[in-house]
Amino acid sequence: MTTNNGTGGVLWAGRWGFVLAATGSAVGLGNIWKFPYMTGEYGGGAFVLVYLLCIAAIGVPLMMTEIAFGRRGRGSPVEAVKRVVAESGGGAGWSILGWMSMICGFMILSFYVVVAGWSLSYLWKALTGGLVADSVEGMAAIFEDNNSSPLNLGFWSTLVTLITMLIVGKGVQEGIERSVRWMMPGMVIMLAILIGFGVFSGGFGKAVHFMFAFEFGQLSGEGLLAAMGHAFFTLSLAAGAIMAYGAYLPAGASIARTTFTVAICDTLVALMAGLAIFPVIFANGMDPASGPGLIFMSLPLAFAQMPMGTLLEVIFFVMLTMAALTSAISMIEATIAWLVESHGMVRNRAAWGTGIVLWLVSTLAMLSFNLGADWTLGGRTIFDWLDYLTSRFMMPLGGLGLALLAGFVLKDRLLRDELGLPAIGHALWLFMIRYVCPLAIVVIFIDALGVMTLDVSTQWPWGVAALVLFVIVGEWASPRLRRQPAR
Repeated sequence: MTTNNGTGGVLWAGRWGFVLAATGSAVGLGNIWKFPYMTGEYGGGAFVLVYLLCIAAIGVPLMMTEIAFGRRGRGSPVEAVKRVVAESGGGAGWSILGWMSMICGFMILSFYVVVAGWSLSYLWKALTGGLVADSVEGMAAIFEDNNSSPLNLGFWSTLVTLITMLIVGKGVQEGIERSVRWMMPGMVIMLAILIGFGVFSGGFGKAVHFMFAFEFGQLSGEGLLAAMGHAFFTLSLAAGAIMAYGAYLPAGASIARTTFTVAICDTLVALMAGLAIFPVIFANGMDPASGPGLIFMSLPLAFAQMPMGTLLEVIFFVMLTMAALTSAISMIEATIAWLVESHGMVRNRAAWGTGIVLWLVSTLAMLSFNLGADWTLGGRTIFDWLDYLTSRFMMPLGGLGLALLAGFVLKDRLLRDELGLPAIGHALWLFMIRYVCPLAIVVIFIDALGVMTLDVSTQWPWGVAALVLFVIVGEWASPRLRRQPAR
């Protein structure tokens, strides 16, 4: 039962509105750009299997928790966390988790619009014949030239910002929900077209074997950690988006069923992206492990060597642009919801005001590729720092804090009531959110910081021992933490 209504009564028109919006948030450049090249780098099918297991064990419980917080608190992440904790008799200090997630989403979008600008500029180049080269080095030169001009790169990132604010400024139903209702199906249709072409490209069999032949000898400890990290980040967890969207979920909608639907849709799109991209790569004798340049360098070169290559290239970059936009509108929603709720701003004004600040910060990130390339601190540009701080610190710490809050501090009846799971389902969720998720996030966090070398493939017995110890301590501490009086 939901107890608050800080959203002003605004809800998704139906459960599928939330599913499409949340899937759009999760299905971004991470699925279509990052997932394929990570699969290529870390051994193919073995990486895919570990990734799928981590989605189920880490991603789904955390997403359920975020949605439950959003719907129970009925407000922006800042207000939702504050209300849920207050209802449980906890201290106001936990609201820092809401602030962290909201700020994290804004910071991610500050550099994300630059990357989204790449996809939009490449769509224009595909339409005008600007992606012509006879080698990967030639494509790399096109990519560098695209970024070297602040006016050119600034134009495309500004255009992404304007489109994003235009959509979110229209509201939850008229803006966000209406846009994802055609962008998400459109993206899937385009992926299906590319997969259909890939079936007859001559490389489809190799692609299927590469993605689904589970040869664990090819997966290193680094690959295991990469799969865990990508499963956590691909669902837009701890970045404000899912909690903000959860605030608009109708009370009668099942959080568990909705979460599983989003996770399945997100995973299917990632797998479809691999089946669309790898056949083209294999058919042209290219290396699937070519890293981040797979989309912007190797793939355009492969399209250029194929029949109907220009048409397929245009379809691909239209799809990539849609993926970027559906993620962009989700990452700014938490900030706009907070301005509307806490400061009484009209939504459209809040959107454009936020857009101006976003444009200023994203311009600094954009300049990291040209005029500001030498503006470094510790060897990192502004773009690098925004990426580093959010992915290495804010998202893991936010996810960890939310899991510990839900698992050990809140009164159990609050989220039991909101999730509405049967007894065995709730017990499983509670075990995962108390023990498995925090331990996995800590492992990812330690590896990301580089403070010690971890190899999950050989050091797993220590992980099992740590989990057992964590369960023992947690079961002893949990009832004592829940009895803490409100401060």
